[in-house]
Amino acid sequence: MTGALRRGALFAGAFLGPFGGGMTAAMLPELGGDFGVPTATAAVSITAYLLPFAGVMLVSGTLGERWGRGRTVVAGYAVYVLASVVCVLADSWTLFLAGRALQGVANAFTTPLLLAALATAVEPERLGRALGWFGSLQAAGQTSAPLVGGLAAEVDWRLAFGGAAAVALLLGVVGIPDGPAAARDGRRPRLRSAWTGPVLRLGVVAGLGWGCLAGLNFLLALRLEDDFGLGSASRGLVLTALGVAGILTARLIGGAVDRLGPRRCVLTGAVAGGVLVALTGLVPVLWVVVALWAAGGVCSQLILVGVNALVLGAGGPNSGGAVSVVQAVRFAGTAASPVGLTPVYHVDPVAAFVVPAGLLAVAAPAVLVAGRAPRPAG
Repeated sequence: MTGALRRGALFAGAFLGPFGGGMTAAMLPELGGDFGVPTATAAVSITAYLLPFAGVMLVSGTLGERWGRGRTVVAGYAVYVLASVVCVLADSWTLFLAGRALQGVANAFTTPLLLAALATAVEPERLGRALGWFGSLQAAGQTSAPLVGGLAAEVDWRLAFGGAAAVALLLGVVGIPDGPAAARDGRRPRLRSAWTGPVLRLGVVAGLGWGCLAGLNFLLALRLEDDFGLGSASRGLVLTALGVAGILTARLIGGAVDRLGPRRCVLTGAVAGGVLVALTGLVPVLWVVVALWAAGGVCSQLILVGVNALVLGAGGPNSGGAVSVVQAVRFAGTAASPVGLTPVYHVDPVAAFVVPAGLLAVAAPAVLVAGRAPRPAG
């Protein structure tokens, strides 16, 4: 395979992970009907994917660096294909959930290593642009998953899993660019090498940035129903504005990271994002709320691309382990948002937006400024 084709596969892999996580969101009634469980129980199919995904990523990047990025990513795709086939053929709810969990585990061994491979495949001065495109395809996967899953469910929800398996199989055949010699010289990165103070601080910034901005889609959905009376289809359309804005501005965001520096972009995204979140909970005009949420997509990408550039720009033989830990903390922050903020919303809807806005605009920059860029992990 040519190097160009394998570099293209890095970006295609960025799409598959978020797509796999969100594909069941729009097919919950159909899943419940086929497996004889309530729709609320069918929603566990999302959690069954995300929890193993976030948990395993705490160690998957380092293990992948030990085993070799290329072979680990290919093995991850192979397991993803197997897991998707299990979901297609499942004749019980328990077996289907097992397939979803296995999908999450497989994705944990691809996403961080794809990022690490991307960092070594491009010139340092173009890292921000490359990460911007990577982030835009992740946003595209997250945004399109409910739509594609819903369309598939109109015929047979299994079609979505069959399609995901076919894509994963193709990506596994193509593979990824070879890693640097340092990754193949026999050294075995230690798990604790990725758990440094600077890396964990960047993880906290990513967790706050994603949990208090892009992860607030559930909170905005509640307000759209309660304050503006929007139905489910209209709410879903509004929520896609954040992802679409991130996709459309990917090149500009990546260029800004390269020109202005990732730290400055993260600070800008966090402070501006905090202001946007507060206004999203306060403004009484629907079209303005939609515009604010779309602008939040730009801020969320500034944070995500900037944090990834800070981690991967440090270099080191365990860059996959470092970015893996950061991504795990990021998704943990996203998972914590509904649990922590939904009760607040039912007591005081305005406070439910002001609290994450404060964390985003004040706490995230404070954590970032308190630490330096991570040293190369080895």
